[in-house]
Amino acid sequence: MKCYPNMYQKDIQSIPYQKLKKMGIKCLIFDLDNTIALIDQKKITEETKKLLTDLKKDFIIVIISNNIKSRVQSYANYLDCDFVATAMKPLSRGFRKIKKKYHFQKDEMCMIGDQIVTDIYGGNRYGMFTVLVDPLGEKDLKITSINRFIERKILNDYQKKNIMKKGEYYE
Repeated sequence: MKCYPNMYQKDIQSIPYQKLKKMGIKCLIFDLDNTIALIDQKKITEETKKLLTDLKKDFIIVIISNNIKSRVQSYANYLDCDFVATAMKPLSRGFRKIKKKYHFQKDEMCMIGDQIVTDIYGGNRYGMFTVLVDPLGEKDLKITSINRFIERKILNDYQKKNIMKKGEYYE
């Protein structure tokens, strides 16, 4: 199931990162909008900055986004981490770029994001471990509304089949 996440957590603070480390994950790839920051925020919260700074002790942190370079780069600069903008997720271009730059194996990489259609589907297609988190906010970019519509259909199907239910988190 290409749209089914390996793990589902409420937010990035809830993810058991030590478990990921024990699994051999070396690179955490975070989506930007509604995963680490609200779409109308200019900076991440102090809590998120502290978490991502702490995680840099054990992992390479990369922000990946379909958004424009100037927006993504400002967050990456603030966090002193790498980034890929205009990634065109779910296509694998951005993931390949990260793998090539850092010489990771796919099973050493983890995609963390709030969208099934771009983040989870893209990460699964590429062969990475995937973690779905709930969106930070209700507001989305206009293009994302199409993805959310598809996502609701997928989640409804998963719920009917008793595979996954929104709000029932798992590792």
